[in-house]
Amino acid sequence: MNGKNEIHVVVKGLIMYQDQYLIVKRSDEDEIGAGTWECPGGKIEFEEEIKQALIREINEETGLVISVDHILYATTFFTDPTRKVVLLTYLCHADTYEVLLSVEHSAYMWVTKEELKIHLPQNIIQNLLNSQVITK
Repeated sequence: MNGKNEIHVVVKGLIMYQDQYLIVKRSDEDEIGAGTWECPGGKIEFEEEIKQALIREINEETGLVISVDHILYATTFFTDPTRKVVLLTYLCHADTYEVLLSVEHSAYMWVTKEELKIHLPQNIIQNLLNSQVITK
């Protein structure tokens, strides 16, 4: 560790197409959360607006062109004692099922609201429950 504190602002998209949602599986080589399911997205670059970053990240990771609807939730967490993440998750809409995964992810699935609860980590499920996207 370099002893320097860092904050990273990350945007994620819960992408909907018809009645299904896209989730992606992190590469097994990823240093944080390897092999876990998540919503696509990534870091905001210094010069970017929030929605611009979300559209870019989702296109880079999935090949999808999306429209951004509204924010679902915001949260913070630590990935280690000196690295804090500010996470903004938005509801998005895609106009196709056709996904072209980047090397950052090893798999993808279009799932129902109920299937989100099975595959996503508990902290993401709790945030989606709090935002009332899914119900208990």
